[in-house]
Amino acid sequence: MTDDRELETLRYPIGRFDAAVPIEIETGLSVLEDCPSNLRAAVEGLRPAQLDTPYRPGGWTVRQVVHHVPDSHLNSYVRFRWALTEDSPRIKTYREERWAELPDSTAPPEVSLDLLEMLHKRWLILLRELSDDDWQRTWSYPDGEGPEVFSLQQALALYAWHSRHHVAHVTRLRERMGW
Repeated sequence: MTDDRELETLRYPIGRFDAAVPIEIETGLSVLEDCPSNLRAAVEGLRPAQLDTPYRPGGWTVRQVVHHVPDSHLNSYVRFRWALTEDSPRIKTYREERWAELPDSTAPPEVSLDLLEMLHKRWLILLRELSDDDWQRTWSYPDGEGPEVFSLQQALALYAWHSRHHVAHVTRLRERMGW
């Protein structure tokens, strides 16, 4: 039986995200740049049965994690664009757990790995051109869905964390399973 502390470690292998912890912009951009290749390397050589293994009890499968990352980052890319073109827009959230159950979440991982690679190339073109003032632009979450106001620099920290977080789900599972 897995205890609560072990489940917390399996769920958050690099710890929980803390929006109060600042990130250097160049560091965040570097993490985003490396994310597609790191995720691709994490799943390289896995057989279908391994891809369909949950990374923790009650968690998503490796395959679902691979498809989730571009789903999430695509939403973030759009949020960045809204924040850069509107005054603190209220973003739309999505039911990620339901997205993970849609039919395309059973596709081969390469479909989402290729999408993630191209998305990050485009996203980084945008992010590398932002001014200091741009990084302070904000979006807001619907009531009760997240922080009231979130700067683009905080969002960069979140998606850098998110990138490392999900790669760690896969790499730690591989370590535990001896894959």
